Amino acid sequence: MAQPIFRRVGLLGVGHIGSSLARALRQHGLAAHIAGHARTQATRDKAVALGLVDSMHEGPAELARGCDLVVICTPVGSYAEIAAAIAPALSAGAIVSDVGSVKQAVVRDVGPHIPDGVHFVPGHPVAGTEHSGPDSGFAELFVGRWCILTPPPGTDAEAVDRLAALWTRCGSQVEIMEPAHHDAVLAITSHLPHLIAYTIVGTVTDLEGVTQKEVIKFSASGFRDFTRIAASDPVMWRDIFLNNREAVLEMLGRFTEDLTALQRAIRWGEGDKLEELFTRTRAIRRGIIDAKQA
Repeated sequence: MAQPIFRRVGLLGVGHIGSSLARALRQHGLAAHIAGHARTQATRDKAVALGLVDSMHEGPAELARGCDLVVICTPVGSYAEIAAAIAPALSAGAIVSDVGSVKQAVVRDVGPHIPDGVHFVPGHPVAGTEHSGPDSGFAELFVGRWCILTPPPGTDAEAVDRLAALWTRCGSQVEIMEPAHHDAVLAITSHLPHLIAYTIVGTVTDLEGVTQKEVIKFSASGFRDFTRIAASDPVMWRDIFLNNREAVLEMLGRFTEDLTALQRAIRWGEGDKLEELFTRTRAIRRGIIDAKQA
């Protein structure tokens, strides 16, 4: 087995992404010691029982002490409090990263707490399922997926390279990106689709003349896929929308304009416009399949 990239990795949160990372670290021998922290005793006990960690800690500062890599794997709304808690315990030369789906808010909330001599490299593995909790993770989650790193200007290049090497060894392709650009890209590729899914499934609950039993019984693939997306962790997605509101609202505005145009084409029987739109969007799906991101 290859040499570990990090001596001691601390995972703040062992839910779906955190537990998957723990499994990948273990499978590929990337850390000599994996330390974990979870908010509840039940989650801490479960992580220990699953063998995800070598040590489990009740507090964030206790976990961070002695780690050469700390990865925040909690909902982004908790980042500022966590960063303040771990700051005094961080060792010189350590790297602090995360797995959050927004990045400007991470720079805003975590960056000011990072002590001199500690390297801050925000990250986002673009992977996951609708499931949550320590039981839901698996080591192969990151294989063939992208991990986006958004280091602030002046970040130590060696620290970025070490973190990139870790994600590469987990099976990911690594991309370096500006935080604002990351948030704009993810707003349209991830955040808006989730918002639409939550809205469509919510609309169903308010329909008159169609029972929820009928909706479940006759769910076609489209609605079934929407319900899968809408089953994602509500706390995580609440924090994503609140912390990427500008980009999401911009994309939502664009989508609303396009939806209005589509509504007009249907109303006036403009079949050529509908076919042209569906042809263009079909090509996007084929591109996703060709890129092995389906």
